[in-house]
Amino acid sequence: MPFPSHRPPSRLSRSQFPLKPHIGISTVVRFLSMADQAQSDSPKTQATSDPKTHININYPVPLSPPLPSISKHIELSRAMSASSKSSLFSLSRSDVLFEDEWLIVVNKPQGVYCESVLSSVPSLLNDSSDSDKLRSQDSLPELHLANRLDRDTSGVMLITKSHKVAAKLVKAFTNHWVKKTYIAFCIGPAPKWEKITIKSGHGRSKFGAWRVYAASDVGQTLPGGSVVRDMETLFEVLSVNGQGRFRELSEQEKNEEKVIVVEEKSLMDSDIGQDEILVRAYPQSGRTHQIRLHCQYLGIPIRGDVKYEGVYEWKGRTYDGHELHAESLSFEHPVTGLPVVFQAPLPLWASQAL
Repeated sequence: MPFPSHRPPSRLSRSQFPLKPHIGISTVVRFLSMADQAQSDSPKTQATSDPKTHININYPVPLSPPLPSISKHIELSRAMSASSKSSLFSLSRSDVLFEDEWLIVVNKPQGVYCESVLSSVPSLLNDSSDSDKLRSQDSLPELHLANRLDRDTSGVMLITKSHKVAAKLVKAFTNHWVKKTYIAFCIGPAPKWEKITIKSGHGRSKFGAWRVYAASDVGQTLPGGSVVRDMETLFEVLSVNGQGRFRELSEQEKNEEKVIVVEEKSLMDSDIGQDEILVRAYPQSGRTHQIRLHCQYLGIPIRGDVKYEGVYEWKGRTYDGHELHAESLSFEHPVTGLPVVFQAPLPLWASQAL
């Protein structure tokens, strides 16, 4: 689908959505708006009339900006492109990171829906060396997606081969027994921190978009009946403008990181220069668009992530999707009980940034 005749701006305007983290010297930092700003300028709740009772209800106010209008056109085009690509997609043996009797782990490419990856597994299994064994069975394994990745997120995708194993992994993910890492390419002012943990609320606004809420809003009801849930991510800077060193997962330093507890809108100075930042993210919760939302809040949105203020065009090139990669999953094997770590190779954009 062609874009509108006007050329999209190289960056979604930040003047409309100011976003800059202000980090103090202390270990635990709370994001605050400008000192002594009147409460009426930035209310923490908004009154909405319940259509059934006609009683005003104070709902929490999201602290991250609404979706930029230009993102609707770009996202629609990307969705159509992904649908076409997904309809033709088939897994190859080179995409398989691990396989045993109970699991198959694959490296999902960018721009392909999870369901299309799952639907292509049977043909891959039939083409495997033990296809005769599979054909002698009454049916193929009972395949289930154990984790889901956004359309444009690449990386480790876990698929189970039975209902029983799937149920065990659902419990493991729900209880946060599965550890995950992601790699993201961000554009924004170089962070003054090496490691930082951000804690906030997460929920859908009345317009249906996922937004960041104050940590103190966790448990509060939102329009539509859902509630604000907790969201926590640890970030680690790997490189800035190509300067840095990729650290393996086994050599993570135990340096003390800063902790941000989100309570107010952050501020972004649009005049600050833009740097290329490669980060590793360790989500401590499993919320929809969690890393993308927290990168936006920190003022370093992911390149290509137009939904959350990431650049659509950078250095003369336009991007077909956001640059976020599911690097690894680690957990106890649901059958053997042994610790396992599955890691996907870095995509080209990440290796080039180092």
